Amino acid sequence: MATVETLLLPQALDGQTLYRRFVEANRGAGAIVTFSGRVRGETADGAVSHLWLDWYPGMTEQSLTDIAEAAAARFDVLALLVAHRCGEVQAEDEIVFVAAASSHRRAAFEAADYLMDRLKSEAALWKREIGEGFARWVEPTAKDADDLKRWT
Repeated sequence: MATVETLLLPQALDGQTLYRRFVEANRGAGAIVTFSGRVRGETADGAVSHLWLDWYPGMTEQSLTDIAEAAAARFDVLALLVAHRCGEVQAEDEIVFVAAASSHRRAAFEAADYLMDRLKSEAALWKREIGEGFARWVEPTAKDADDLKRWT
């Protein structure tokens, strides 16, 4: 069974540090794939100053773990890491970091892709974009739903 680690972080997420730690912990892996997502600074409504990510203690962490464990069961990976921010996240800051280690590249790519599709649509986090003169809740899009369907 793969090693699975999930982190819910109210403070800044440092993807470079997480990457180095993940690589060190998975020296025998033939492939390591990572993804780092950032808060977009601009939307159709204008400049975004920050996101607010609401979470429910215990429930949100469990949702991240459930998604990561489903990926570990589905793909031939050695290890997975999911780190996600909560609370206030400034524009252009990292909001999510995922890493997948496997013996071969395909499993690592697929696991990282699967993690992001599920996190985007199913993680127990509620996002609110805030900018000058607007604030709006961010819901998964039709494209997000289509991406998620690939895995069913």
